[in-house]
Amino acid sequence: MKIKCIVIEDEPLASERIRGYIQKLPFLELQAGFENGIDTLVYLRTNPIDLIFLDINIGEFSGIQLLETVNPTCEVIITTAYDEYALKGFELNVTDYLLKPYAFDRFVQAVNRAQDNLSKKELPTEKKFVFIKTEYRLEKLLLSEILFIEGMRDYRRIHTLTKKIMTLQTFKELETEIPENIICRVHKSYMVAIDKIDTIARDLIRIQNTEIPVSETYKKRFFELITKS
Repeated sequence: MKIKCIVIEDEPLASERIRGYIQKLPFLELQAGFENGIDTLVYLRTNPIDLIFLDINIGEFSGIQLLETVNPTCEVIITTAYDEYALKGFELNVTDYLLKPYAFDRFVQAVNRAQDNLSKKELPTEKKFVFIKTEYRLEKLLLSEILFIEGMRDYRRIHTLTKKIMTLQTFKELETEIPENIICRVHKSYMVAIDKIDTIARDLIRIQNTEIPVSETYKKRFFELITKS
């Protein structure tokens, strides 16, 4: 994952040092550098950034004021010679606080923390339930309770741990709503909950007392999914 970053630093030597550190880490992409908060504010309004290296004393519009004004959703690593802003910085949810002069290993530690936070943000939120159209209502079904879905002419019958529900929703519609790593298509007439499978033998899936065929059309993708699960 490439991390787009900017540097806000008005001391030439400090700016040169941090730029050098950034160049040593190939996953960091320096997008721009600024000497004051006003120019940074204008830039951030139209340019998405993953990480900001921010000095505190950068003229009349300080780094703290910048954070309070922008309230960035990206990661922020403060770089400063003054420790009195540490508490305020962490109140503003900064990623790390580097006191000048800092060594390269301490810089890497802070960047790794930012990288971990960004990786967590990228993880998709797992879907927990779907609303199924049945009769004249929408019924909420927990995905964790679904065993398999069976095609019956114009209807789909959803078998759960506690009940069965009939719906006119098509397999295509259900596949769009349900992540395939949870419930996947294995046949023109069946979808199965991967975590509810008891056995697989000779292209037959057994879930409780029901045997469900795996067709050639869906076999490759199905086995890829169960291998990853």
